[in-house]
Amino acid sequence: MNIEFQLNGRLTAAPQSPGLTLLEYLRQTEELYSVKHGCDHGECGACTVLINDKAVNACLVLLHSVAGKRVETLESLSDHTGLHPIQASFLDAGAAQCGFCTPGMELSVEALRREATDVDKEQVQDALNGNLCRCTGYVKPVEAAINVLKEGLS
Repeated sequence: MNIEFQLNGRLTAAPQSPGLTLLEYLRQTEELYSVKHGCDHGECGACTVLINDKAVNACLVLLHSVAGKRVETLESLSDHTGLHPIQASFLDAGAAQCGFCTPGMELSVEALRREATDVDKEQVQDALNGNLCRCTGYVKPVEAAINVLKEGLS
C-alpha cells in the first residue's frame, strides 16, 4: 500500500514502510540532499523541510504521517534559472559558510515569510532557533533574513 503526498509540487506515491522517516525517504529514495542528516534527534535543524508551510525536522517525522500533505525541500524554492531571493540574500550577507545548516535556515526563513506579514529581529531569531550553526554565529543569517523579509517576497 502506498501513501500519497505532494513533494516539491508533484504528487508522490511512496510505499508504506514502518519506521521509515521522512529524512531517510527524501535522501535515499528521492535523492534530495539539501535535507541533511545531522543529529537524528530533532535538535540541529539540518533536516528542516516545510510541511504545509511549517518548518519541521524531517528526522522526527515518520513517512506515513505526511499522507495527503504538502512537503517542500530547498529544491522547491528554485526554478533552476537563478537563486531564490532568500538564497541570494544569504549569499550577499555572507551568511553561508560551510553550508551544512544553510538549507534548513533558508527554509525556516521561508516558513516565517509565509506566516508573518511584518517581521522583526526577534521573530527571525526565533524562527532560526532550531537551526544549529557552528560557523556563522547567527549574526549574518539573521541579517540576511531581515533584509530579504523587509524587501518583501512575492
